[in-house]
Amino acid sequence: MFKHHSALGLATALRPVQPVTLLRPHAARRAARFFVEKFPGRSLYAVKANPSPDLIKLLWDSGITHYDVASIAEVRMVAAAVPDATLCFMHPVKAEEAIAEAYFTHNVRTFSLDTMDELQKILRATGHAADLNLCVRLRVSSDHSKLSLASKFGAEAHEVKELLFAARQAADALGICFHVGSQAMTPAAYAEAMERVRAAIVEAAVTVDIVDVGGGFPSVYPGMEPPPLETYFDVIHKAFESLPISYSAELWCEPGRALCAEYASVLVRVEKRRGDELYINDGAYGALFDAAHVGWRFPVKLVRAHGSDARDVAFSFYGPTCDDLDHMAGPFLLPADVAAGDYIEIGMLGAYGCAMRTGFNGFGSDLRTIVEDEPMASLYGAGEERPAATNVVTL
Repeated sequence: MFKHHSALGLATALRPVQPVTLLRPHAARRAARFFVEKFPGRSLYAVKANPSPDLIKLLWDSGITHYDVASIAEVRMVAAAVPDATLCFMHPVKAEEAIAEAYFTHNVRTFSLDTMDELQKILRATGHAADLNLCVRLRVSSDHSKLSLASKFGAEAHEVKELLFAARQAADALGICFHVGSQAMTPAAYAEAMERVRAAIVEAAVTVDIVDVGGGFPSVYPGMEPPPLETYFDVIHKAFESLPISYSAELWCEPGRALCAEYASVLVRVEKRRGDELYINDGAYGALFDAAHVGWRFPVKLVRAHGSDARDVAFSFYGPTCDDLDHMAGPFLLPADVAAGDYIEIGMLGAYGCAMRTGFNGFGSDLRTIVEDEPMASLYGAGEERPAATNVVTL
């Protein structure tokens, strides 16, 4: 794989025709070490955020030993990439065949569930194994998060007592898990969810061995500047310590976005300008799915050797396909003189951007290169080492 100091170095040297993914391994290592050293429990990487085997090996080398997998394909991929990893099958609805393969072939022992039917499925598929870690998923609010995960999964309050009691009888270790939604903007999301955990434990009167607070840990995007991650950890730890649980109970979390958002960005070329609309060579069916379909704003920079003195103005983007839905409304702030042939770096796409690509309409690119500069934004101290990013990069 090629290596360049920065997006500007790449654009200047190669003038790429296709979009190029810029990888920053040092940023992912820093995020992993942050969670390993500062989260007061065990961190499971949520593979769905970015299933790159290279990234998974990098996280393993940085101290992440447990992985939240959501499909048998993810189970197989992580098992092949890091054979000694501990895999936790945290999707609450699984095919019976997938459960059996995970248990008997890949040594998976941890499974989540949110219904009695799923519990019975897990028991059948594993031959009523006696060494299961069963995590009952509660439905909690996503009110404090930018993307809700409150509708599809999670046992309702009136279902939890029976489900916890039944899982306790079947499990070697009983867990409770939840997910507050993606990009939680305040630690209050976890404090409120932990009160739901407390109520469930008290009502069911069971011994709980694992409390898994799930994902939702944020990254930095335009208009979304969360408090420091340490404040989330402090709130979670305080709530965990006050729960009526076993003295040996474990605290888990499942960061996805927070571990990999800073790992990658994408360098795109402007193919056409029409007023305040820029036609670029990546889009909704590539790395910019979230920008198109949920209105996510990503940081952007004009990458031009001779700079620009023009003021920043708001642009929207069109991607390369023939589909009108291939539109990213933004606004994306760039110098007013941006033109066809210019390059733009779009940041913080290590989470979900790399994972959501398709080959629709024949567009797409597997070009990747490592860059050594800092990501456009960071929750891990990078901002103290360099000036804040501007919207133009020059020589």
